Amino acid sequence: MSIPDIKSLAEQKMQQSVESFKHALTKIRTGRANPGLLDTVQVDYYGAMVPISQVANVSLLDARTISVAPWEKGMGAKIEKAIRDSDLGLNPASQGDLIRVPMPAMTEERRKELTKVVRAEGEHAKVAIRNLRRDANDSVKKLVKDKLASEDDERRAHDEVQKFTDRFIAEVDKLVAGKEQDIMAV
Repeated sequence: MSIPDIKSLAEQKMQQSVESFKHALTKIRTGRANPGLLDTVQVDYYGAMVPISQVANVSLLDARTISVAPWEKGMGAKIEKAIRDSDLGLNPASQGDLIRVPMPAMTEERRKELTKVVRAEGEHAKVAIRNLRRDANDSVKKLVKDKLASEDDERRAHDEVQKFTDRFIAEVDKLVAGKEQDIMAV
């Protein structure tokens, strides 16, 4: 593996860490409704556990209400039970074929608690990025040790890896600040 390959791989993995962090942020509930909130909820569909999105249409009715429209008549009660049993703290209500999932208003204490969760998730993402930096640097050092690269190449590679590490960490910090603002503003 060459130095450009190591840098490219490290950068790709760091980008994946940021994407994973973004995905984790969608699961942290603000007072605003987001259809992605129900992505993790599994429903019993003829003996198999499947995501709600595979048995119903999930969309927004308004800023504080998610609507779930089951594709089959008998699925309404199962979907409602799955949402209620999930650890999201949501209380769905049926209206004929449509299930309405109102987002409860958040207390100040809950908002502060959620900002701590967001910061912790951000810190996990930054640790993952730093670990990837360390792995890339170790790979470059091994190339130098095996006499496949020069020490100047090593310094340049370390500088470049540090630059995109800083860029990804700044992106995580920006996402954390945005989500905290989102939580406190609602």
